[in-house]
Amino acid sequence: MRRALVLIVILLAVVALVACGKDDALSGAGTTTTATTGGKRSTAKRASLPPRSTHDGCKAVAAPRPAANPSLRRSTKRLSRKRRYTAVVRTNCGTIEIRLAVAKAPKTTASFAGLARRKFFDGLTFHRIAKPGGNDYVIQGGDPLGTGNGGPGYTVVEPPSKRTTYRRYVVAMAKTQTEQPGTSGSQFFIVTAPEAPLDPDYAILGEVVGAKKAVKRIAAVPTDPATEAPIDPVVISSVRIESSKRR
Repeated sequence: MRRALVLIVILLAVVALVACGKDDALSGAGTTTTATTGGKRSTAKRASLPPRSTHDGCKAVAAPRPAANPSLRRSTKRLSRKRRYTAVVRTNCGTIEIRLAVAKAPKTTASFAGLARRKFFDGLTFHRIAKPGGNDYVIQGGDPLGTGNGGPGYTVVEPPSKRTTYRRYVVAMAKTQTEQPGTSGSQFFIVTAPEAPLDPDYAILGEVVGAKKAVKRIAAVPTDPATEAPIDPVVISSVRIESSKRR
Protein backbone atom coordinates (compact mmCIF):
# COMPACT_ATOMS: atom_id res chain seq x y z
CA MET A 1 0.00 0.00 0.00
CA ARG A 2 2.78 2.38 0.97
CA ARG A 3 4.63 1.46 -2.24
CA ALA A 4 1.51 2.21 -4.32
CA LEU A 5 1.19 5.66 -2.73
CA VAL A 6 4.81 6.44 -3.57
CA LEU A 7 4.23 5.49 -7.21
CA ILE A 8 1.16 7.74 -7.39
CA VAL A 9 3.12 10.70 -5.98
CA ILE A 10 5.91 10.16 -8.54
CA LEU A 11 3.40 10.02 -11.41
CA LEU A 12 1.74 13.27 -10.29
CA ALA A 13 5.14 15.00 -10.11
CA VAL A 14 6.00 13.91 -13.68
CA VAL A 15 2.67 15.26 -14.97
CA ALA A 16 3.31 18.63 -13.26
CA LEU A 17 6.79 18.92 -14.79
CA VAL A 18 5.44 18.25 -18.29
CA ALA A 19 2.76 20.93 -17.85
CA CYS A 20 5.34 23.50 -16.75
CA GLY A 21 7.48 22.70 -19.77
CA LYS A 22 4.56 23.43 -22.12
CA ASP A 23 3.93 26.86 -20.50
CA ASP A 24 7.62 27.86 -20.89
CA ALA A 25 7.53 27.01 -24.60
CA LEU A 26 4.81 29.65 -25.20
CA SER A 27 7.01 32.58 -24.10
CA GLY A 28 9.80 32.38 -26.65
CA ALA A 29 12.14 35.21 -27.75
CA GLY A 30 10.35 38.11 -29.40
CA THR A 31 6.94 37.19 -28.07
CA THR A 32 4.84 40.02 -26.67
CA THR A 33 3.42 39.14 -23.26
CA THR A 34 0.32 40.76 -21.85
CA ALA A 35 -0.97 41.31 -18.33
CA THR A 36 -4.31 42.43 -16.98
CA THR A 37 -4.44 45.26 -14.45
CA GLY A 38 -7.67 46.82 -13.24
CA GLY A 39 -9.62 45.37 -16.14
CA LYS A 40 -7.28 47.02 -18.71
CA ARG A 41 -4.88 45.14 -20.91
CA SER A 42 -1.27 46.32 -20.83
CA THR A 43 1.54 45.13 -23.09
CA ALA A 44 5.04 44.40 -21.88
CA LYS A 45 6.53 45.40 -25.27
CA ARG A 46 5.20 48.22 -27.47
CA ALA A 47 6.00 49.22 -31.02
CA SER A 48 8.25 52.29 -31.13
CA LEU A 49 6.32 55.44 -32.04
CA PRO A 50 7.55 58.86 -33.22
CA PRO A 51 7.84 61.45 -30.47
CA ARG A 52 4.67 63.42 -29.90
CA SER A 53 4.74 67.16 -30.33
CA THR A 54 4.33 69.21 -27.18
CA HIS A 55 2.74 72.10 -29.04
CA ASP A 56 -0.69 72.10 -30.67
CA GLY A 57 -0.69 72.32 -34.44
CA CYS A 58 2.49 70.31 -35.09
CA LYS A 59 2.10 66.67 -36.09
CA ALA A 60 4.27 64.01 -34.47
CA VAL A 61 6.95 62.79 -36.87
CA ALA A 62 10.07 60.71 -36.54
CA ALA A 63 13.41 62.50 -36.61
CA PRO A 64 15.09 62.07 -40.02
CA ARG A 65 18.37 60.23 -40.28
CA PRO A 66 21.42 62.52 -40.44
CA ALA A 67 22.54 63.15 -44.02
CA ALA A 68 25.98 63.84 -45.41
CA ASN A 69 27.16 67.09 -46.95
CA PRO A 70 26.64 66.87 -50.72
CA SER A 71 28.96 68.34 -53.32
CA LEU A 72 26.63 70.16 -55.68
CA ARG A 73 27.23 72.78 -58.32
CA ARG A 74 25.33 76.04 -58.12
CA SER A 75 22.44 76.36 -60.51
CA THR A 76 23.15 78.87 -63.29
CA LYS A 77 19.45 79.29 -64.12
CA ARG A 78 18.28 82.77 -63.09
CA LEU A 79 14.73 83.68 -62.17
CA SER A 80 12.85 86.10 -64.39
CA ARG A 81 12.14 89.52 -62.94
CA LYS A 82 8.93 89.52 -64.94
CA ARG A 83 7.49 86.73 -62.82
CA ARG A 84 6.63 86.32 -59.13
CA TYR A 85 8.16 83.34 -57.34
CA THR A 86 6.99 81.74 -54.13
CA ALA A 87 8.78 78.99 -52.21
CA VAL A 88 6.15 76.72 -50.66
CA VAL A 89 7.74 75.12 -47.59
CA ARG A 90 5.70 72.24 -46.17
CA THR A 91 6.47 71.11 -42.63
CA ASN A 92 4.83 69.00 -39.92
CA CYS A 93 3.81 72.31 -38.33
CA GLY A 94 2.10 73.64 -41.43
CA THR A 95 2.94 75.38 -44.71
CA ILE A 96 5.09 78.49 -45.05
CA GLU A 97 5.02 80.58 -48.23
CA ILE A 98 8.11 82.69 -48.94
CA ARG A 99 7.93 85.36 -51.65
CA LEU A 100 11.41 85.37 -53.18
CA ALA A 101 13.16 88.74 -53.51
CA VAL A 102 14.33 88.18 -57.07
CA ALA A 103 15.01 91.85 -57.86
CA LYS A 104 17.02 92.47 -54.67
CA ALA A 105 18.90 89.18 -54.63
CA PRO A 106 18.97 87.49 -58.05
CA LYS A 107 21.91 85.16 -57.28
CA THR A 108 20.67 84.15 -53.83
CA THR A 109 17.12 83.41 -54.98
CA ALA A 110 18.33 81.53 -58.07
CA SER A 111 20.55 79.34 -55.89
CA PHE A 112 17.72 78.58 -53.44
CA ALA A 113 15.28 77.81 -56.28
CA GLY A 114 17.86 75.52 -57.88
CA LEU A 115 18.24 73.55 -54.65
CA ALA A 116 14.46 73.32 -54.29
CA ARG A 117 14.15 71.97 -57.85
CA ARG A 118 16.65 69.24 -56.92
CA LYS A 119 14.51 68.45 -53.82
CA PHE A 120 17.53 69.28 -51.68
CA PHE A 121 15.43 70.49 -48.74
CA ASP A 122 13.04 67.54 -48.65
CA GLY A 123 13.47 65.69 -45.35
CA LEU A 124 15.68 68.32 -43.72
CA THR A 125 14.75 70.09 -40.49
CA PHE A 126 14.45 73.37 -38.69
CA HIS A 127 17.41 72.56 -36.47
CA ARG A 128 17.51 75.84 -34.54
CA ILE A 129 14.75 77.78 -32.78
CA ALA A 130 16.39 80.75 -31.12
CA LYS A 131 14.45 82.54 -28.39
CA PRO A 132 16.92 84.17 -26.00
CA GLY A 133 15.35 84.90 -22.63
CA GLY A 134 12.16 83.26 -23.88
CA ASN A 135 11.66 85.92 -26.54
CA ASP A 136 11.18 85.14 -30.24
CA TYR A 137 14.24 85.69 -32.42
CA VAL A 138 14.71 83.39 -35.45
CA ILE A 139 13.95 79.88 -36.69
CA GLN A 140 16.61 78.31 -38.89
CA GLY A 141 16.67 75.33 -41.26
CA GLY A 142 18.08 73.94 -44.50
CA ASP A 143 21.13 72.12 -43.11
CA PRO A 144 21.68 68.58 -44.49
CA LEU A 145 23.63 67.68 -41.33
CA GLY A 146 21.03 69.12 -38.95
CA THR A 147 23.79 70.60 -36.79
CA GLY A 148 24.24 74.09 -38.23
CA ASN A 149 27.47 73.10 -39.97
CA GLY A 150 26.20 71.75 -43.28
CA GLY A 151 25.60 73.11 -46.75
CA PRO A 152 25.18 72.19 -50.42
CA GLY A 153 28.90 72.09 -51.27
CA TYR A 154 29.12 75.62 -52.66
CA THR A 155 28.48 79.21 -51.59
CA VAL A 156 27.02 82.31 -53.22
CA VAL A 157 28.06 85.84 -52.29
CA GLU A 158 25.54 88.66 -52.66
CA PRO A 159 25.82 91.39 -49.99
CA PRO A 160 22.54 93.09 -49.13
CA SER A 161 22.01 96.83 -49.02
CA LYS A 162 23.62 98.61 -46.09
CA ARG A 163 20.12 99.83 -45.19
CA THR A 164 18.79 96.28 -44.80
CA THR A 165 16.90 95.50 -41.61
CA TYR A 166 15.69 92.12 -40.43
CA ARG A 167 12.13 92.62 -39.27
CA ARG A 168 9.59 89.92 -38.44
CA TYR A 169 8.93 87.41 -41.26
CA VAL A 170 11.94 88.51 -43.32
CA VAL A 171 13.78 85.44 -44.63
CA ALA A 172 17.56 85.60 -44.99
CA MET A 173 20.45 83.23 -45.51
CA ALA A 174 22.66 82.10 -42.64
CA LYS A 175 26.44 82.31 -42.66
CA THR A 176 29.35 81.96 -40.27
CA GLN A 177 30.98 84.94 -38.54
CA THR A 178 34.15 84.51 -40.62
CA GLU A 179 32.45 84.49 -44.02
CA GLN A 180 32.11 87.73 -45.92
CA PRO A 181 28.80 89.61 -45.94
CA GLY A 182 26.16 88.11 -48.20
CA THR A 183 27.63 84.61 -48.24
CA SER A 184 25.07 81.82 -48.36
CA GLY A 185 24.75 78.09 -48.89
CA SER A 186 21.50 76.32 -48.10
CA GLN A 187 20.73 77.38 -44.51
CA PHE A 188 18.06 80.06 -44.15
CA PHE A 189 16.36 81.73 -41.22
CA ILE A 190 13.01 83.42 -40.64
CA VAL A 191 12.94 86.33 -38.24
CA THR A 192 10.32 85.89 -35.51
CA ALA A 193 11.24 88.93 -33.38
CA PRO A 194 9.70 92.33 -34.19
CA GLU A 195 13.17 93.19 -35.50
CA ALA A 196 16.39 91.21 -35.08
CA PRO A 197 19.38 93.43 -34.16
CA LEU A 198 21.62 92.11 -36.92
CA ASP A 199 24.18 93.90 -39.05
CA PRO A 200 23.26 93.96 -42.76
CA ASP A 201 25.53 91.00 -43.47
CA TYR A 202 22.97 88.32 -44.31
CA ALA A 203 21.74 87.84 -47.87
CA ILE A 204 18.03 88.43 -48.26
CA LEU A 205 15.96 85.55 -49.64
CA GLY A 206 12.47 87.01 -49.32
CA GLU A 207 9.57 87.40 -46.92
CA VAL A 208 6.82 85.17 -45.54
CA VAL A 209 3.47 85.94 -47.13
CA GLY A 210 -0.03 84.67 -46.45
CA ALA A 211 -0.79 82.76 -43.26
CA LYS A 212 1.85 82.95 -40.51
CA LYS A 213 0.50 80.13 -38.32
CA ALA A 214 3.23 77.64 -39.21
CA VAL A 215 6.00 80.11 -38.36
CA LYS A 216 4.37 80.86 -35.00
CA ARG A 217 3.95 77.16 -34.24
CA ILE A 218 7.59 76.41 -34.99
CA ALA A 219 8.76 79.38 -32.93
CA ALA A 220 6.76 78.04 -29.96
CA VAL A 221 8.21 74.50 -30.06
CA PRO A 222 10.14 73.78 -26.82
CA THR A 223 13.92 73.61 -27.24
CA ASP A 224 17.05 72.44 -25.50
CA PRO A 225 18.35 75.67 -23.88
CA ALA A 226 21.97 74.62 -24.43
CA THR A 227 21.70 74.01 -28.19
CA GLU A 228 18.51 75.82 -29.29
CA ALA A 229 17.52 72.54 -31.00
CA PRO A 230 13.81 71.64 -30.87
CA ILE A 231 12.97 68.82 -28.47
CA ASP A 232 10.49 67.39 -30.97
CA PRO A 233 11.65 67.36 -34.61
CA VAL A 234 10.40 70.03 -37.02
CA VAL A 235 10.76 68.44 -40.44
CA ILE A 236 10.57 70.00 -43.90
CA SER A 237 8.69 67.52 -46.07
CA SER A 238 9.17 69.53 -49.26
CA VAL A 239 10.06 72.90 -50.77
CA ARG A 240 8.56 73.69 -54.17
CA ILE A 241 8.84 76.85 -56.26
CA GLU A 242 5.66 78.29 -57.75
CA SER A 243 5.64 81.14 -60.23
CA SER A 244 3.06 83.48 -61.68
CA LYS A 245 2.94 86.53 -63.92
CA ARG A 246 3.36 89.88 -62.26
CA ARG A 247 0.20 91.97 -62.34
